[in-house]
Amino acid sequence: MKNLFLGILILLISAPLANAQEETVDFGPPQPLQIIRDGKTIQLLVDFADDPLERTQGLMFVKQMDDDRGMLFDFEQSRTVNMWMKDTLISLDMIFLDAKGKIVTIARNTKPNSLRRISSGVAVMAVLEVNAGLSRKWGIKRGDQVQHAMFDNLPITNNDDVLPTEVQTEISVEN
Repeated sequence: MKNLFLGILILLISAPLANAQEETVDFGPPQPLQIIRDGKTIQLLVDFADDPLERTQGLMFVKQMDDDRGMLFDFEQSRTVNMWMKDTLISLDMIFLDAKGKIVTIARNTKPNSLRRISSGVAVMAVLEVNAGLSRKWGIKRGDQVQHAMFDNLPITNNDDVLPTEVQTEISVEN
């Protein structure tokens, strides 16, 4: 009887957690983002989290992410930001950005599923998350520049080769 009760209790507790994993936010189509460092450009496609529900979901439950992808969080105004890794299954680098897209600090190799608070330490407008280790691999440092539409600094071009091949394919399929 005790085992039956324990089994039912575990089922009741785990059911809402299973549903939480199934409920995901639609971030819309990925958006181009560039990181400029030492005159070189790193091009990414990012999911853009610009409302409370999207910022809360973030990269929770994502099992893997390609190295040319990421997530950009727009906090709408400059403030000290605290992040965490609750229900985030992959290790990340968190790149904290000011209102103009300048990198002000980086939290590298964050621990998956951690409830530890990761603070920007200073007022920031946005956070860019990429796979752990990439900020070091790419040589990204404080003072480097991120270009994205939210900062009104993404170069306008008619050159199709600015977008990664995967996006060009997605665009041509949709038209």
